[in-house]
Amino acid sequence: MSQTHGMKFAVIENEFGEIGIDEKVLSENVDEEVIEVMNGCICCTVRGDLVEALKRLHKRLSTFKFDGAIIETTGFAEPAPVAHTFFVDEVISEMYSLDSIITVADAKCILDRLHDEKPEGVENEAVEQVCFADNVLLNKTNLADEEKLAKI
Repeated sequence: MSQTHGMKFAVIENEFGEIGIDEKVLSENVDEEVIEVMNGCICCTVRGDLVEALKRLHKRLSTFKFDGAIIETTGFAEPAPVAHTFFVDEVISEMYSLDSIITVADAKCILDRLHDEKPEGVENEAVEQVCFADNVLLNKTNLADEEKLAKI
């Protein structure tokens, strides 16, 4: 996000806690608009939190022109409900289009997370996120050995 590419992005992030760390870091380092959904949830169902954040962002177009929006969810987010928001809510589907779903995977532990056994009826979030994504970004590759990277 900090590279010179000539585009402006708005960021909607799902921040839990009283202090939004990412908002402070992003606002200091890049020319992007950041909207936090504090202590809310934008990841499990098509909820008003994300819809309202997207509508608020769209209202800011008169003062902040942007080329795209990036939605950063928590590590345990279910991607399907977030994606469905762009198709189920008529107002949002007129304002936005979904271009890509990117999952960031920790190279050191992604294989373990993909094979985690969950209780019956509980979905493995890592599997859902990797399968649903059209792009997977491998993070922390410096912490994984060559054998593990080859398996990934």
